[in-house]
Amino acid sequence: MPGAAAREWLAAREAELLPVPYFHQVFTLPAQIADIAYQNKAVIYDLLFKASAETMLIIGADPEHLGARVGFISVLHTWGSAMTHHPHVHMIAPGGGISPDGTRWIACRRGFFLPVLALSKLFRRLMLEKLAAAHKAGRLRFFGEHAPLSRARAFARFLAPLKETDWFVYSKRPFSGPKAVLAYLARYTHRVAISNRRLIAADASGVTFTYKDYRIEGPGRYKRMTLETGEFIRRFLIHVLPKGFHRIRHYGLLASGARAENLATMRIVIAMAAPASQKNDAGKPDALAAAAPVRLCPCCGSPMLIVETFEGSCRRRRPAPARTRIDTS
Repeated sequence: MPGAAAREWLAAREAELLPVPYFHQVFTLPAQIADIAYQNKAVIYDLLFKASAETMLIIGADPEHLGARVGFISVLHTWGSAMTHHPHVHMIAPGGGISPDGTRWIACRRGFFLPVLALSKLFRRLMLEKLAAAHKAGRLRFFGEHAPLSRARAFARFLAPLKETDWFVYSKRPFSGPKAVLAYLARYTHRVAISNRRLIAADASGVTFTYKDYRIEGPGRYKRMTLETGEFIRRFLIHVLPKGFHRIRHYGLLASGARAENLATMRIVIAMAAPASQKNDAGKPDALAAAAPVRLCPCCGSPMLIVETFEGSCRRRRPAPARTRIDTS
């Protein structure tokens, strides 16, 4: 079960869920960059967040793909199932976005959000550009076998092969519903490296825990591993983030500054786009119908909210003007 902080955070996110499918993307750093990320956690993890977020926003806004302003939650993971160093960002996004003029909801195709190939290529370019800029600005530090990378030419040679290799952006099938979104968040947002339920034993021989072998399908992929106590502690400490570093971030329409306003707008335009059958199912009031506006503002084109209604027989009447008597005697 998630702790108090996780429960509080999840309750806030539950209130923000939209009545649309949600999609799951994963942006992973290549092993070569993961190696230097361990020595530059704050800088490179931050660049991973920024490059992956910019990629989603740019591809989402491209008219050849979705052509909309999108929003998503990003969560940093730095571990694999065996607690090895494996930096990647999980993203959860509503399946669509708001049109550039802010007047309508643009839904993605059924079962498909954004193209993986386009995401991968742009993510690779943006991440490599940001790494080169960080090195030029003197923000990266290198130690041990990586010490030569402190020189500009050596770092350029280090990055060169990565421009030609495939970078993996994984797009998982959409979640089955809001409950599935929250179940996913509960498992991954507020823990580090390993959960208590995976720990099997701890004794003089070391620490035993379960892990998942992703190369195998089926029940056989779940295995046990025993690590010497010092090695187990070392692997765990790899994933302790720098003080003050935020592992959960919100972008686009879900960015903190305007999230409440954008969520209200998204609910309105989603309601406008929903078929009538979805607005009232079996006579039950639906959240979409409750949020539906009557018209767009003739001045700015934005959706207008109903604040008060009057029945036809209850029109307000203006009070009769007071009569003034004039004495002409």
